Amino acid sequence: MALAGGMFASGNTTPRLGIDLAGGTSITLKAKADQGSAINKANMDTAVDIMNRRVNGLGVSEAEVQTQGSDHIIVNIPKGTNSKEAQQQVGTTAKLYFRPVLASEPSVAASPGTSPSASPSGSSSPSPSSSASSKQKASSPSSASPTATATSQGRAVTDALKADATPSSSASPSAKSSPSPSASPSGGSAQANKLQAQYAALNCTKPAERAKAGTSAKPGEATVACGEINKVWYKYVLGPAAVDGTEVKKAQAVFDTQGASGWQVQMTFTSSGSKKFGDITGQLAKNQQPQNEFGIVLDGQVVSSPFVQNAITGGQAEISGRFTQQEAQSLANMLSYGALPLSFKEETVTTVTAALGGEQLHAGLIAGAIGLALVVIYLIAYYRGLSLVAMASLLVSAILTYVIMSLLGPAIHFALNLPAVCGAIVAIGITADSFIVYFERIRDEIREGRSLRPAVERAWPRARRTILVSDFVSFLAAAVLFVVTVGKVQGFAFTLGLTTVLDVVVVFFFTKPLMTLLARRKFFADGHKWSGLDPKSLGAKPPLRRTRRPAGPAAGPVDPKEA
Repeated sequence: MALAGGMFASGNTTPRLGIDLAGGTSITLKAKADQGSAINKANMDTAVDIMNRRVNGLGVSEAEVQTQGSDHIIVNIPKGTNSKEAQQQVGTTAKLYFRPVLASEPSVAASPGTSPSASPSGSSSPSPSSSASSKQKASSPSSASPTATATSQGRAVTDALKADATPSSSASPSAKSSPSPSASPSGGSAQANKLQAQYAALNCTKPAERAKAGTSAKPGEATVACGEINKVWYKYVLGPAAVDGTEVKKAQAVFDTQGASGWQVQMTFTSSGSKKFGDITGQLAKNQQPQNEFGIVLDGQVVSSPFVQNAITGGQAEISGRFTQQEAQSLANMLSYGALPLSFKEETVTTVTAALGGEQLHAGLIAGAIGLALVVIYLIAYYRGLSLVAMASLLVSAILTYVIMSLLGPAIHFALNLPAVCGAIVAIGITADSFIVYFERIRDEIREGRSLRPAVERAWPRARRTILVSDFVSFLAAAVLFVVTVGKVQGFAFTLGLTTVLDVVVVFFFTKPLMTLLARRKFFADGHKWSGLDPKSLGAKPPLRRTRRPAGPAAGPVDPKEA
């Protein structure tokens, strides 16, 4: 009742359906050889594994990722999942880099007559609509600030992009500071002028321009890029990559229960990545904003640009700010699964209809109804009155399964697909088998000459052991199948495991107490012929009775006939 109440209160009254039942989005990606990486089975399998963890990183979303041919990957995302976000996570397939920020500002269209190579004024201020935004802070766990830091986003372009690109070891508070040694553009004045022109002309509000920005830059080169902060597009000038995304060992979204930071992302680096990250953060911490920031760049786009206040050593760091849970988990996913061995081009994005799946579901439900009807007919014919207990238990199990599946949709993104429906149908037999084991134990006790009430209690320990062993084997098989498979087969394994656990719950907390109550009813206690517990029809032994022998010969005369 509590679960059902929660289902109606949350408004999630139907299970979320998989792509084969509700339709969804299908994405086709083609592999391109990256620097030093060849298109082979090992790299394709690695890419599939990373993409699968990306789209299913938040739960059992039933998204499918599989190879097709030698250089294509198909990603199927069911309707009801945040397909746009999943598509972005799959589509952003380039390597992940940490680059120092040389300059950044809100991106706006260039004014008519402005030369693309002209640098914006060093005293310019942001537009009113984007004058302030929350900013993330990178810190070591021991020195994490308890509050998020808010900074002005109206940043002037620094003189570091002008012809004189002489590196400086420190930055002055003014906007005309030079970049740190690790962040200076390479290639001298010509390269700095080129970056300046690209930066001045870049308009990140246009999808075509931001799609091209930064995608052709090599890790050792400075580049321009775009990034979105609080629904406002910013343009950046970024230095050469300081840390590769492959050197992030682990990243996870956690909620700060000790302070006021809210949701944050915790990162753990490899030994080499720890040293590189400590070096770059130590250099950035000497500068003023925005040159104390590093851009986390995925597929040429800045997904986050936290600032640092001191060197972060020890291989662990936190990115804190005004994250929502979804934003923190999305960033953690990109950091954990962002480094792919190959680059991919998105070839097609198509919408999948549920027509074929609907027909198969209809046929499957008919088959399940026939199977359930046969089970009910058998129970009535063989167990008679006890069949009411079995059918009531099956009904309770079905209601629990439906309610929990409806709640798991929004909770862990569980999607009901055709194999999952098959697992639920198979569970009918597993659940009915548990009732039969208990009923047969009770009937065995009655055959030994016991009345119903003691028979119910004596049969339970023996039946309980058998039921637990049987359900444990089924759950173990489901768990192994869930771990070693992906996609739709996982849906079958998950449903089978869920219904197996519910079988134990129903037998222990519904079937057994119901039998205890019915054993007090005359219809069952007296062994009515339609109860299924008739001692005569079961061939019960007569009750054992003790007879008393006479003490000796009776006194007085004895009739010879009686003698």
